[in-house]
Amino acid sequence: MRRLPAGARRLLGTARRAAGAAGRATVSRRTWAGTAYVVISLPLAVVEFLFAAVSLLLGAALSVTFLGLPLLAASGRAVRALGTGHRRLAGALLGERVAPPAPFQPGRGLFGWLQSALADAASWRARAYLALKLPLAVLGCYLVAACWVQGLLCLTYPVWWSLSEPGQAADHTLLHLDSWIFRAGSPPAGPLDHRLAMRVGEHCLDSWPAALVVSLGGLLALLAVPWVVRALTWADLATIRGLLGPTTASRVRLLETARAQVVDDAASTLRRIERDLHDGTQARLATLAMTLGQAKEKLEHRPGVPFDPPGALALVDTAHRQAKEALEEVRDIARGIHPPALDVGLDAALATLVARSAVPAVFESDLPDRPSRAIETIAYFSAAELLANVARHSRAAHAAVSVSSRGGRLVLRVHDDGVGSARLGGGSGLSGLAERARAVDGRLELTSPPGGPTEVTVHLPLHA
Repeated sequence: MRRLPAGARRLLGTARRAAGAAGRATVSRRTWAGTAYVVISLPLAVVEFLFAAVSLLLGAALSVTFLGLPLLAASGRAVRALGTGHRRLAGALLGERVAPPAPFQPGRGLFGWLQSALADAASWRARAYLALKLPLAVLGCYLVAACWVQGLLCLTYPVWWSLSEPGQAADHTLLHLDSWIFRAGSPPAGPLDHRLAMRVGEHCLDSWPAALVVSLGGLLALLAVPWVVRALTWADLATIRGLLGPTTASRVRLLETARAQVVDDAASTLRRIERDLHDGTQARLATLAMTLGQAKEKLEHRPGVPFDPPGALALVDTAHRQAKEALEEVRDIARGIHPPALDVGLDAALATLVARSAVPAVFESDLPDRPSRAIETIAYFSAAELLANVARHSRAAHAAVSVSSRGGRLVLRVHDDGVGSARLGGGSGLSGLAERARAVDGRLELTSPPGGPTEVTVHLPLHA
């Protein structure tokens, strides 16, 4: 048998790999989660749109009375909570964590609260999101259902078509390939060899070649499901980020605060390094110089100074020991600035850190791209601090550390089976880690119910 040319073999191999990747994408967790998100969104969008629209219209209509403005204010707070629910749903199913908007700042007294609620921009933006969500949900559910249902129906068409008995053509919506867009024509008047035969318009696909073509079309529709789902969820996530996330002004204020914290942290680090060098290393080097000076005097032939080679040797030995101690201090200071383990990459550095953990821990990594050095340093010190917290406070028997890349973000997760009840705030180490993450537009999430387990997740940009 004649072999195919090299170019044809490469083309065939590329097509085989592309088909395999498309098949895996169709049955992947991401596709199923996206499909579930689109399906769940439709009933939620209908109910929430009705609530937002009715409360808005009713509040506007009653605004001439003392009931209208309180109704608008209370419904605005409720709509804000619905927006929070949508952000959490997107985070649970799509793995996309959207930062919340600026928190609600109530004024003093009843009228102050009322004024703040009516002027709360996040509530009005949440109403706009619910208004846009309904058409997006209807379109998304329609397209996803069309791809899945019609794709499976067409893929299996040769089976149930060949098993159907002869007779008059069945007049069923799913048998019209064009009825998902417009109503097809009436079925043929005469009997068919197979009663359950698909048709386009008034033309029945009542032959094996046509059945195989329909099956191929169904396969292509199923392979297109992941891209349809991703396009729909991308549009929804863009709307969530734009209307349910922080505004540009609030992000600017947050970044200004983070920048000030970075400057303060850098200044305190420089002061610590200066203090360590002055009080530790510099004092050791001064003692070393004095010891070497004494040894030099014992080796010189000068009046009033005895020639004492054994004493000079002892002083040189002491100076050697002091030099090694000073070198170790310098290494410790340098290690606090940039860990040498990061020179070979964050994966290897974290693996070494986990291997040295006081609590038995496992490590998992999925980082296709290496982050910038600043992000690697923050992730490394965050993992070191979290593992130290596990050893000091959690009373855990096991821990797990994982690092991955998702949507252009680095996700560091530390989990332990300890007693839980960890809290942010109060000057704890977790507060410092959260501030360090916010300095590069990241965030820290903590889940630690009483009795455990505890999970800390640090989200960082891949490049900063």
